[in-house]
Amino acid sequence: MRAYVVNEWLHPSKVTLVHDAPEPVPGPEDVIIDVYSAALNFFDILQSQGKYQVKPPFPFTLGAEFAGKIASNSPIPKGCPFKAGDRVFGSAQGSFADKVAAKWKAIMPLPDSLTFDQGAGLYITWPTSYEALLGRAELKPGETVLVNAAAGGVGIAAVQLAKALGAKVIAAAGSQSKLDICKQYGGADFTVNYTSPEWQKQVLQITGGKGVDVVYDPIGLVKDSLKCIAFKGRVLVIGFAAGSIENLPLNLVLLKNISILGLHWGLYTRMEPSRIPVVWKELLELFASGRAKPVIYSKVYSLEDAMAGLGALERRETWGKAIVHVRDEDRKAAAKL
Repeated sequence: MRAYVVNEWLHPSKVTLVHDAPEPVPGPEDVIIDVYSAALNFFDILQSQGKYQVKPPFPFTLGAEFAGKIASNSPIPKGCPFKAGDRVFGSAQGSFADKVAAKWKAIMPLPDSLTFDQGAGLYITWPTSYEALLGRAELKPGETVLVNAAAGGVGIAAVQLAKALGAKVIAAAGSQSKLDICKQYGGADFTVNYTSPEWQKQVLQITGGKGVDVVYDPIGLVKDSLKCIAFKGRVLVIGFAAGSIENLPLNLVLLKNISILGLHWGLYTRMEPSRIPVVWKELLELFASGRAKPVIYSKVYSLEDAMAGLGALERRETWGKAIVHVRDEDRKAAAKL
């Protein structure tokens, strides 16, 4: 089996694809997935170096998001609603491989309207953005949202979802090409380049001097964004893709009556599992209606080139969700299922 096996902490550029990795051994709640596509995430870069909070014991296989089919030889645990051949997407350690063992409660049925490439990047990105905007910030129709790093995986999802929820969206990114992506694929109402001096003044002009009601930040621009937030605005702290954790001026939080809200979607499995199916029901309805659609980076990587894809992600060259295409679907076999 092909897999990116990590035996010591290394930058992903030094992690190589092995062709004789042992197939995953399922636990009592696991199913075996034939991986068709996998998604690249920024935390994969950190995990291979031992800089991520999740540190599996050596050796481990890199990758955490996938889409594929339940393998023909997979066990089906008691209570599991899936069967061999079912199209699914989900999350499991070891997704950069031909096969992965995944807890059946951590997978979802892949809608027929979505390809494996589209489905591979759904499980973490989309519920993160949805729950942040609706569950945490309680976004209302007519409010204005500033989405930082808006062309990235969670960013472009946040742009689409905020629009679907009836908000006005200002997309912020670091280049004109990425701003164009926000317009083309996200439907952003306005765009600003956050590398420009005093970009916050542009945001204030767009909002008529009021400032934005909600800031969605996955990169680490909260401090700068406080200069263009409205009275009683809400800030969503999603991540720190820029590489450092900010120190915030709490006097501004006090003077503007601002709320700082964190969102760690992975914690819901343990702390609020009842919320998970609610979020997914609403998301799948949005996909079915066409009001939201996964955005995939223009270059889809092969499994052999997966680490090059992580390099492009680290250099911020990608937009949308960067995907690794592991295998093609056998259309004739699929038609028989």
